[in-house]
Amino acid sequence: MSASILSASHLSKVVPGPEGELTLLDAFSLELARGDSLAIVGRSGSGKSTLLGLLAGLDLPSGGEVVLAGQPLGRLDEDQRARVRAEHVGFVFQSFQLLDSLTATENVMLPLELEGRRDARSRAVALLERVGLGQRLGHYPRQLSGGEQQRVAVARAFAGEPDLLFADEPTGNLDSQTGERIIELLFELNRERGTTLVLVTHDARLAARCRRQLRLEAGRLVPEA
Repeated sequence: MSASILSASHLSKVVPGPEGELTLLDAFSLELARGDSLAIVGRSGSGKSTLLGLLAGLDLPSGGEVVLAGQPLGRLDEDQRARVRAEHVGFVFQSFQLLDSLTATENVMLPLELEGRRDARSRAVALLERVGLGQRLGHYPRQLSGGEQQRVAVARAFAGEPDLLFADEPTGNLDSQTGERIIELLFELNRERGTTLVLVTHDARLAARCRRQLRLEAGRLVPEA
C-alpha cells in the first residue's frame, strides 16, 4: 500500500465535568495507509465517536496532532480544516443526515455543486444507479426505506471521490440483511476507488471485514491481538 493518508500522535481529549476534568481520550496514536480499512470498536462511552471527530478535524484535541492528507489539522483554522475535509473526506452517519427537502439525486448532487462541478447531476445519477437506486432518483428521503436512505448517504459520501471515508455506525439503524448490503457496498467502493475506510462500529461482521481493528476502553487503546 502507498503512503500514509492519516496519522495521529499522542491524541488526548479532556473536557470539564461536574467533578473535575474528564478524560475522553488518552495517548492515542495511529498511522493509516492509503487504501487501508480500519474498524474502531468498543463499548458505548469508550471514546470511539470522540476519536472519529478528532481524526476528521471536526473537533480539536487537547493534546497531540492529527495529520490528514499531509495537512496538520491543529495548525489550520476552521475554514482551512473544512477545505481539507471537502477535498479529501467523505462521511456516512448512522442517522443518514439527508436533507428532507431534496430528492435522492439532489442530496448526492449537493457536495458536488458546492465544489462547482458541472457534472454534478450526471455523477449523482451514476452513483445512485451504482448503489441500486436508479428507480428512486426523484424520491425524497421520507419516501425511502432506511436501507435506501443509507445507500443515498453512501453515494453522497463517495460523490467527491474522497481519499478517506469516515463512517459512524453505518449499519446501526438497519436490519441484518440491509446492513450486509451496505457493508458489501462500502468494501466494493473501497476496492474500486482505493478509498481508505475508518469505521466506528458495534457490528462484528463489519469490523471483521476491515484489514485492522482497534479497540478502545475508557478512552485508551487496547493493544491489537
